[in-house]
Amino acid sequence: MLSKILNEPLLNNTNRIFYIFDRLKASFWYSLSFKSIGRGSIIAKPLFIKNPQYMTIGSNVSIKHHIRMEAVKTSVSRNPELTIGDNTNIEQNVHIICHNKVHIGSNVSITGNCAIVDTTHPYEDVCDPVKIGDRLLDDDASVEIGNGSFIGFGSMILPNVKIGEYVIIGAHSVVTKDVPSYCVAIGNPAKAVKTYDFDSKCWVNINQSKLN
Repeated sequence: MLSKILNEPLLNNTNRIFYIFDRLKASFWYSLSFKSIGRGSIIAKPLFIKNPQYMTIGSNVSIKHHIRMEAVKTSVSRNPELTIGDNTNIEQNVHIICHNKVHIGSNVSITGNCAIVDTTHPYEDVCDPVKIGDRLLDDDASVEIGNGSFIGFGSMILPNVKIGEYVIIGAHSVVTKDVPSYCVAIGNPAKAVKTYDFDSKCWVNINQSKLN
């Protein structure tokens, strides 16, 4: 094992050292800040995390560089709930904002440059002196991503969306409505184009399936 490590390129070994450091930091330092964080999880720097006391991170979760993960208090009576299940990986430059509920399941892969938000910026009042970017609607909006799902590069998951289990969201999709389990959804707005047929054990086009 040692000889294998010594024969690795220097950059690989440097990355290994940073990985071990990030894992130790999550176990000791972040465990004091988050509501809970499971064993074996890592969060890589640089990062921006706000109000981690409202965040629950499972075991063996990998969160890569440049994460923005923010829990926002829109009212005194509402406590945001941001949860990430076991064995989920979140890649670089991902933006997750939660003011009510964002639940990401286990064994989920969220690729780079994605955004997941349950927040809305009201714009109707043109006389409001508060800029639109600082306005947040205090509502019951939520986002749910089921176990085993895959969110493609650059996708956006908007408020009041429930993504089922084992769903594949194509790259650069904008998800504005629920996506049933065992579907492939693509586009802006995202639409389900394939579903898994358990009888034939094949992926089939939606118009060929029993899904209505």
